[in-house]
Amino acid sequence: MLILGIESSCDETAVALVENGKTVVGSLVHSQIDTHKVFGGVVPEVAAREHLKYIDPLMRELLEKSGKTIQDVDAIAVTQGPGLIGALLVGISYAKALASATEKPLIPINHVHAHVHGALLGVEESHDNLFPLLALVVSGGHTNLYYMARPNTFELIAYSIDDACGESFDKVAKLFKLGYPGGPIVEKTASTGKIDRFEMPKMMNDASKMLFSYSGLKTHMVNLRHRLRDTLTQTDIADLCAGFQNEALGQIVRKLKSASRSYPNAKSILISGGVAANQQFRKLTNQQLSLPVFFPDLRYCSDNAAMIAALAYHEFIAARDEEHKFSFYNWDAFSRYQF
Repeated sequence: MLILGIESSCDETAVALVENGKTVVGSLVHSQIDTHKVFGGVVPEVAAREHLKYIDPLMRELLEKSGKTIQDVDAIAVTQGPGLIGALLVGISYAKALASATEKPLIPINHVHAHVHGALLGVEESHDNLFPLLALVVSGGHTNLYYMARPNTFELIAYSIDDACGESFDKVAKLFKLGYPGGPIVEKTASTGKIDRFEMPKMMNDASKMLFSYSGLKTHMVNLRHRLRDTLTQTDIADLCAGFQNEALGQIVRKLKSASRSYPNAKSILISGGVAANQQFRKLTNQQLSLPVFFPDLRYCSDNAAMIAALAYHEFIAARDEEHKFSFYNWDAFSRYQF
């Protein structure tokens, strides 16, 4: 079964063709990082206009490079939310028009849930060996932990009550004028720093509290920056980034340990989203967690359409088994995560 995925939730315009939920036939992403870099963050109106400019040329390029036609596609999947509402509407409107013109089923997909399937792409382990599992989505907009009995069931067991983990990296990078996006820059800066020079608060250290929080850690960094404002050196910045990164990621590892104890039948852990590209994060989880941990290929950490199409396959199969038919008239975009 060949599914066409379309993603436009934030600052990447992406299209992909995925077969049977796991084989990527083609995947293209147009990033808007250079466009938004001058603003220090994503501007929603600018993002929507960029999607309008690139979505159709990108689709034509995908079909040409893959040697497929739209008639080869069995279903179309598109990000329904969460995301920037203007950006989402570009992808949804395009997908609805395409589905209507070709009479293909259209499958609305939760962007956050789809990130999990970005981590599954390329994993050769049988699902029988992976599920049930714990799935973490950690990005610039989300820090959510799920228990998944099957590929299309998501039980939310922990989430951030304020900033997302990736968002805090962006804010620390901005605090020290390191650049945008913050995640890779903070990671690189931290690589030469000492993690224990500056004491960091341990956020949500109570094992019984299945929540994430980053606002306190961010405020602590602001206070340290203010205290050192007249004497701050590059060595100080490297040490501050190292300490910050160690605690930001350490909080997640602690919660994964707690979740592993609470869900003893979980066979593995999947970690996805933009922060999953952090190499120190991969090292910490492999060193400190007892369950096997799977990370996505780097190309599937950030927003992409292959993950949208991959989850859509499982949604389509489940709906087909229940004799449910998809309709693109009874749903619309949602901008915030619905819980």
